[in-house]
Parts: sequence; structure tokens; C-alpha cells
Amino acid sequence: MRTGIGKAVAVAAALALLLAACGGGGGGSASAGGRTKITVAALPLTDSAALYLARDRGLFAKEGLDVRIQPVQQSIQALPALANGQVDVIASANYVTFLQADEKGTLDLRILAEGVRVAPHMMDVLVPKDSGIRTVADLAGKKVAVNILNNIQSLTLNAILDAKGVGRPLYRQIAFPQMGPALERGQVDAVHAVEPFDSAIRGELKAKALLDGGSAPVQSLPISGYVTTQKFAAGHPKEAAAFRRAIEAASKIAAQDPGAVREELPKYTKVTADQARSIGLPAYPAATDAAQLRRLTELMKKQGLLKTALDPATLLVR
Repeated sequence: MRTGIGKAVAVAAALALLLAACGGGGGGSASAGGRTKITVAALPLTDSAALYLARDRGLFAKEGLDVRIQPVQQSIQALPALANGQVDVIASANYVTFLQADEKGTLDLRILAEGVRVAPHMMDVLVPKDSGIRTVADLAGKKVAVNILNNIQSLTLNAILDAKGVGRPLYRQIAFPQMGPALERGQVDAVHAVEPFDSAIRGELKAKALLDGGSAPVQSLPISGYVTTQKFAAGHPKEAAAFRRAIEAASKIAAQDPGAVREELPKYTKVTADQARSIGLPAYPAATDAAQLRRLTELMKKQGLLKTALDPATLLVR
């Protein structure tokens, strides 16, 4: 996380300028039509599907919200903007980064709603088609790309490898869009890619899936959510509750009708309609479960990503 936040400072400055130019930082202000404006930073991942479904199906408007979406490549890029109020919510925010920031005191975190939980083949460890890495045990000591160091991908992969009794790899931080080129150039031996980048790398490079990143013991583990600050949650309780209701309604649609997600993906990601029909989707919970979140915080504590035990129920916005 320290490396990620350091790299994010320059990006955050550029993001701040873009948000200012776009009128970012809703802060519960009124917009045209009498709806309350909320600015949300979001990644172009399957994790964000409920956000776009809620927008495109009028669920936010029904709740009296005017949600403005600002795309980012890593949720950590928007962390400084969230902390200083330039964005109100971060969608598809990986929990590890934000729970660490809360523990360090750099962010007074609140969780509005769950985003996604791990599902089979929503992320895979991929190797080149001619790779000498043929078994999971062969990953020991090899260079594996993850989006952010010491984060959800290494956390879950370490848990899987530990359960299998095999050695861990050496992690290299490479943003999802650059993972394919890095694998092709031999800069890393494998990549831990999430959808839609997982399918894209397999399709373009004929890369092989060595390991399902959603396998035991991390199946159904919460990995991302819709997060805000205590200041926003306390200052705008009605808007926060309205946002949560819209997201949960959209998540219910996503869970019951995966086709709705597949139809939405080409609108905000680079996947084509054909690709969207076959990629592995995460699980979209229709309600936030503190007990499931506790599985994550306990795993973080076990691997040293949290220094003290944390009850995630204390961070939930009701």
C-alpha cells in the first residue's frame, strides 16, 4: 500500500484537475431537476456493474440522486480525492487498501454497500502458452503481476497457495491494462488478472489459466465495495442511504440476471459484446454482510496487512 499511495499522488493531482473541470465533488449539492449530486470514482471492471446498472436503469434518479461517474484505473488513485472531498464515493474500491488507510488514520472509512465477492474464474493466474510453469507449485519464486502490491490479489493468492502447501511468488505491481504487454514481453512470469482483462489476455495472447483465483479457501470472500468517509456519511445520511438502496437494488438485478451485467459491460469497459457473453463474473451480494467482511479482515490480520483486529460492522453505514 505504501508504494501504491506514493505512486498515486501525481495521479491524484491530475484527477483533481479533471474533477474540477467536470464539476466533481458533489458533496450532496443540488443539481438540475432538484436531485442531489454525488460524484463517484469507479474502475472499468465487472466490480462496478451495479453502479452503471443503477444509473442506466434510473435507480439513482428514483432515489433523488444525480450520480456523476469519474473513471479511474486504480481505486487507490482516488483515495486522496475521497479524503479531501473531491469525490463522495469510490466504487469497486478494493477493501484491503481502504481498511489499511483507515487503520493508519489517513482515511475515516465508511462502507456504504458491498460491491462484489469472489466467484469462480472472475480472476485467474495466467501464464504464456509456452510457459515452463505447469503446476501451481512452479509459481514459487516466480514474478507474478498484481494490480497493487500487498493487496487483495496477493492476499487471496497467498491464501490459496498456503492451503496447498506450496511456496509463494514474487509480486510485481503492474496495472491491469498493462499486464498483457508485460506478460508478452517477459517482464513477468505470470499475471493475476481480473475480468475483463483476464479474458482479453487469454484471447489475445492465448495465455493459459494456471489457477482459478476464486478457489478455496477464498470462495465468496468480499473483495470490493462502495466506500465513503465518515464526514460524508454523517453529513448526508439521507443521500448515503439512498445511494445504498439504489446499489443494492442494482446488485439484486445483477445477481438474478447475469445477462444484464453482460449487456452493461461494453458500455463502460473495453470488452466487446461477444467477449462480455463469456467472461467470468463475480458474485453481486444484494446486502452487506458483516460476518463475510470479517472473513476478509481476519485474513488480512493473519497475513500482516492489518496490525490489529477489526470489527467491520463498526464501519457500515446503516
